[in-house]
Amino acid sequence: MILVTGGAGFIGSNFVLDWLAQSDEPVLNLDKLTYAGNRRNLSSLDGDARHVFVQGDIGDTGLVARLLAEHRPRAVINFAAESHVDRSIHGAEDFIQTNIVGTFRLLEAVRGHWLDLPEAERAAFRFLHVSTDEVYGSLTPDAPAFTEQHAYEPNSPYSASKAASDHLVRAWHHTHGLPVLTTNCSNNYGPYHFPEKLIPLMIVNALAGKPLPVYGDGMQVRDWLYVGDHCSAIRRVLEAGRVGETYNVGGWNEQPNIEIVHTICALLDELRPRADGQPYTVQISHVKDRPGHDRRYAIDARKIERELGWRPAETFDTGIRKTVRWFLDHADWVAEVQSGAYREWVNAQYEGRA
Repeated sequence: MILVTGGAGFIGSNFVLDWLAQSDEPVLNLDKLTYAGNRRNLSSLDGDARHVFVQGDIGDTGLVARLLAEHRPRAVINFAAESHVDRSIHGAEDFIQTNIVGTFRLLEAVRGHWLDLPEAERAAFRFLHVSTDEVYGSLTPDAPAFTEQHAYEPNSPYSASKAASDHLVRAWHHTHGLPVLTTNCSNNYGPYHFPEKLIPLMIVNALAGKPLPVYGDGMQVRDWLYVGDHCSAIRRVLEAGRVGETYNVGGWNEQPNIEIVHTICALLDELRPRADGQPYTVQISHVKDRPGHDRRYAIDARKIERELGWRPAETFDTGIRKTVRWFLDHADWVAEVQSGAYREWVNAQYEGRA
């Protein structure tokens, strides 16, 4: 069995679904079910004995310790995190509590469990921490992409909290010997992506006839990674990664945000044209840039390819088409996640623009 934390969120739920499609090894899924965690993401696993779901917080040391003692997982994969930069700008407290304090408490519970394991199980145990390329800061247009040796220079409360969690994971390995692995990924996209992030927000707003809010000039560059490729990379790192090492996971797809928006509009023009015959690009609206907006991220993913033989299977063209089709086919999921607390937060922070 493996323990997955944050397994009802976007990347976590995709990983759980992908894992159980590839393997019969059971998953113990611990998720706090905040606004971005959704049991409906996992509805296809209802009644599946291989999936054990527990609602709870990684910061609840007693709960985590009990789960570890009862289920004795051979690995822990930590997806649990607050992850939206805009939310961290408006209120950083949750990010500090979950990403830093929560990771610390999870590490301590896992360390206690690991120390109690028989020698052979202790040697085989792994703690895999899922992080982000945002910890590295921002790149100039002509700078080389981030490698695993790049200095940490986080620029938002979110990325600073994730950088702190990465440092804690490293310290628990070097101080206590905990067998850890860390992955730093580029921007993910795909099914079940919560519609406050760029790609799902553009799809959802376009279909609703709302403005497509683009920060500043829209020339912020990101490397885009299809979530299914990210899942396969994590499986590979867990299987064969060297203990104590960090692996950057990227999609080899650097594009400015404005080009992403135009691509989505073109796909929707093809797959779900507007009733008035106008292109979806007429809905694009440039809005004031957010504070401290990093200009460019880019991942050099040669280490994971060289050492573990992993490369993404999807191009951006294939991945974004799959993503748009998924959102077109799952309007009920979108309607559900856009209700309640999510809508209230968007209206309060974005004055309805999003």
